[in-house]
Amino acid sequence: MSGKRSVPVLCLLLWCAVLLPLSEERFLVKREQRKTLFSTEDGEISAVRVAADNINGSYLLHFFTLEPNSLFLPSLLHADMVFYVHTGSGKLSWTEEDDLKSTDIRRGDAYRIEQGSVFFIQSNLETDTERQKLRIHAIFANSKDDLHEPAATGPYSSIRDMVLGFDRQVLQAAFQVSEDVIDELVNGTNAPAIIHGLPRTTKGETAVDIEARVMTSLLATRSYNIFEVNKKKKKKSGAKLFNIFKEDKDFENCNGWSTTVTRKKLSALKGTDIGLFMVNLTIGSMMGPHWNPTATEIAVVLQGRGMIRVVCSSISEKERAHCRNTRFEVEQGDVFAVPRFHPMAQISFNNETLVLAGFSTSAKRNHPQFLAGQGSVLRALDKDVLAMSFNVSNTTLDQLLSPQKDSVILGCVSCAEEELRVMKEEAEREKEEEMKRREEERKREEEEAREREEEAAKREEEERERQREQEEAARREKEEREKEEREKQREEEEEAGRREEEERERQREQEEAARREEEERERQKEQEEAARREEEERERQKEQEEAARREEEERERQREQEEAARREEEERERQREQEEEEVARREEEERERQREQEERGRREEEERERQEEEEAGRSEEEEAAEAERRREEAAARREEEEARRQEEKEEREWGGGGGGETEYVVENLKRRLTV
Repeated sequence: MSGKRSVPVLCLLLWCAVLLPLSEERFLVKREQRKTLFSTEDGEISAVRVAADNINGSYLLHFFTLEPNSLFLPSLLHADMVFYVHTGSGKLSWTEEDDLKSTDIRRGDAYRIEQGSVFFIQSNLETDTERQKLRIHAIFANSKDDLHEPAATGPYSSIRDMVLGFDRQVLQAAFQVSEDVIDELVNGTNAPAIIHGLPRTTKGETAVDIEARVMTSLLATRSYNIFEVNKKKKKKSGAKLFNIFKEDKDFENCNGWSTTVTRKKLSALKGTDIGLFMVNLTIGSMMGPHWNPTATEIAVVLQGRGMIRVVCSSISEKERAHCRNTRFEVEQGDVFAVPRFHPMAQISFNNETLVLAGFSTSAKRNHPQFLAGQGSVLRALDKDVLAMSFNVSNTTLDQLLSPQKDSVILGCVSCAEEELRVMKEEAEREKEEEMKRREEERKREEEEAREREEEAAKREEEERERQREQEEAARREKEEREKEEREKQREEEEEAGRREEEERERQREQEEAARREEEERERQKEQEEAARREEEERERQKEQEEAARREEEERERQREQEEAARREEEERERQREQEEEEVARREEEERERQREQEERGRREEEERERQEEEEAGRSEEEEAAEAERRREEAAARREEEEARRQEEKEEREWGGGGGGETEYVVENLKRRLTV
């Protein structure tokens, strides 16, 4: 069985306190940040600790997941447990004083079990139509005035581990049972916190049956056996649970709905300061900006994703250093907390709904205060005082409060998308600022390291200088001794040495004078060379300037030539156009003249026909002479026309210049026509 690989449940429960250190507390806990306390193929338990502020500590939530037909083994509660059923169905059993109570649970049910109770949970078998895991979300509280993490042992512990902590003899004497029963109990395999069904021992008893006998003595009564779940013993039931989905909603409109579970709706909450709530926002909607005056909210995202905006309510600069306005994105499985008096808004995206459920630190009616909408708390305040508070006119204040006709849950299309965009921009800015801060820190550390290195180098140099001074002192002492030893000899040679020294000094002075003269000549040469180079440089610059001037003049001349060529080309183009127009005009005049000639010829022909009709009796000689004359005129006209066309052809070929010849041809044509 998988229990052979499991760890005792007591250890698992202790992990709750070990694996969730205070350093992990945070305003928002993502689903992937949950700590898995226990996991097998039959189910798992995970936990989160979420902090609402830096003053009141954190809140501990457990998430129970049971596969169909699984059993969460009996455990003793160290703190009050308030829970709701997220999915699935099953049966909950618990002790209450001397009674064993049990009730069926299903999706949406909410209830509270008091500390000191022993409880266990059985998930229903899967059916042909559905196979849903039983998921329960729970929060734990030490007392009415303390909703934070329970004792160091965790919120609950296994009955089995509590019993088996004693020796065999103590157990046998305490329970008044045979040694075989104790052996069966002690030697049994360590069962995990969640098992599949109810396994049986070698003697046909279930593990629960054996634990039942132990619990009977433990509770100092034999009037009942709280774990004989398979025997036909009458158990008290009838605990009234509250189902969020079956009861009327506190508020509902086209943008969504919300409801709360208070001690007035669920009597089991009396004696504790834990309530429950659920919010369902349709797409593009918002739970309007509001604050809770008496309760902190710890919410779990059941479905969809959205944006949460929380405003810091502190007014002093010291408090603002630890509290700032924030926005964050949430999705299914995330857990977040909002302290009381902190204005907040929950917003859904345009493409999916947002469903939240969770716990509040008040079992009374909370009366959230809304800033916008018909139920706005601002409408209850004196308008003049409110206008001065915002430093605006009463007209502006009326414009602010009047347009919104909805209340509580408002339409807010693309608001979540805009919040997400702003959040990403802020995150990018913070990232850049952090990188800049780290870079400055790195530079500061490098500067400090450099200063330390310089200081160390300075100390080393001082040490070397001190050693050199010591060595120099020793050397001077040695020289002094040697000097004293040679003093007598030097006195004898002093005079000779002085003369030699004077000679050498004179020679050095001569050499020094010669060296200075040589240096002076060299310096003068360098100055002359520098002056010559400067003069050459000035001459070269003048030549470059002159060459640049000549190049500029050459470019200017080329531009003038190009401009003259362009003007000549334009003049030739204009002359060609004038000549073409003149040729076209002459051709048109010629065609008009031909039409006139043809008209005169037609009239003359008509006149001749008329005359022929009148002179029908003329002789054949006259008619022949007349015909010959007409042929000559026609031939003359053809010759004239041919000459004219030849002239026009020559004019077109040579581009003009033949105006005088054309006039001659025209004049000749007129003359012949006249003849």
